Amino acid sequence: MDLQKHYDGYYDGPSEWRALGAKQKCSNITSLCADHPHDKVLEIGSGEGSILQRLCELNFCPDLYSLEISRSAINAITKRRIPSLRDVRHYNGYDIPYDDDEFDLAILSHVVEHLEHPRRLLREAGRVSKQVFIEVPLELTFRLSADYVDTGVGHINTYSLRTVRRLMQTCDLRILRQTVTNNSREIMKTLFGKKALIFHPLTECALKLTPRLAMCLFVYNCSILCEKDEGV
Repeated sequence: MDLQKHYDGYYDGPSEWRALGAKQKCSNITSLCADHPHDKVLEIGSGEGSILQRLCELNFCPDLYSLEISRSAINAITKRRIPSLRDVRHYNGYDIPYDDDEFDLAILSHVVEHLEHPRRLLREAGRVSKQVFIEVPLELTFRLSADYVDTGVGHINTYSLRTVRRLMQTCDLRILRQTVTNNSREIMKTLFGKKALIFHPLTECALKLTPRLAMCLFVYNCSILCEKDEGV
């Protein structure tokens, strides 16, 4: 897949759907990273800027930076005029134009599942930042079809809890904290309508009572905070 071509005109400005998703994603970011230094933060793959906007509103850090492969995303981010955003740059999707250890934290939220070469970008994130946060949907369930189907959302990689942990560890990153979360009731209502009244409590209860089985049946989100493994 030509990432540049696919995403260049993908974004047309802020949307209620992405703002709703940003609330939950930022909740996971702040929860895992609260006790770790994060004054200077780089978001890699910022989309139209909903996470940047939300992190600024939460006073998460004094200095935010952004990298994007999509020209339309950069235009959308710039129009937001986010007060704590110091710079937004275009890049080729893999080579990060910053120095070693320039950031306290690099964030890749729902980015890795889109990448042709995820290890290449993750190693770059580990190079420029002391810690790396990722979040991916755990779509590798029993219900996943045997063959790839292009749904238009660009998910070309699928992960389970085991495979995403191994992905990070094979990029010379040591896992500090992780959490698996369900989609919020509001997100499920947008996705499934009235069915969310049943589906949300079902998936929430399953994750609490039988997490291994639940992750084999339903799609959840996995958030992981890592640091460079100096022993490698």
